[in-house]
Amino acid sequence: MGDPCTHLDLYNPAAVPSAEGCEDCLKTGGRWVHLRMCRSCGHVGCCDSSPNKHASKHAAESGDPLVSSFEPGEDWWWCYVDEIAFAVPSAPLYSHP
Repeated sequence: MGDPCTHLDLYNPAAVPSAEGCEDCLKTGGRWVHLRMCRSCGHVGCCDSSPNKHASKHAAESGDPLVSSFEPGEDWWWCYVDEIAFAVPSAPLYSHP
């Protein structure tokens, strides 16, 4: 197993999803493949397989490093800075309907 994420102190347990789909695609009429939720502020963005990659863009612009899957049945997280996937068993799970 690799080194742990060094940014868990930026996890905000009060963050809740900002939308039921990609917040930015919903505003522009874009489409997404999979969704990610920022664990610092709750921004819901589309994954890097999506045309606009809004989750990565949000992380780059805001400096928020942690996202979790916003897909039903998935519990993994990703740290953009450490480039590591992991789980936080004590954190609430969120997903789109």
